[in-house]
Amino acid sequence: MRVLDRLRSGKRRVALLVDGPNLLRDEFDIDFEDLRAVARPDVARVYLDHRAPSSLIEAVETNGMEPVVTSGDVDVRLAVDATGYAVGGFDIVLATRDADFKPALDRANEEGAHTTVVGVSESFSAALESVADEVVFLDG
Repeated sequence: MRVLDRLRSGKRRVALLVDGPNLLRDEFDIDFEDLRAVARPDVARVYLDHRAPSSLIEAVETNGMEPVVTSGDVDVRLAVDATGYAVGGFDIVLATRDADFKPALDRANEEGAHTTVVGVSESFSAALESVADEVVFLDG
């Protein structure tokens, strides 16, 4: 059974939000298809900073996800969007390893969203694991 199959039965929408600079690194070898398979999202966004190579932006688009390129702090933009989606009735699937997103997940939980964090076990934040409804490791 996929992680969010039970959510689908409730007809809730799912937002997959990917922390590109933190997770899309050569040493982790994350596959976009694996991310989409875990979440089966209605909205799929990959947050990148302005230094992201055009080949990465193209790969995001080719895999049916929306690249969000920001000249400011990627974490701030992603956290604001995660909160907005949660308030809007979405369940949140956050792909990251970064504890900076704990307040956004707390808020999503307060809004009644089901929260899932997708990441890799290396350097994964215990704070995220403690606040999310579930955690999925792509490398295990």
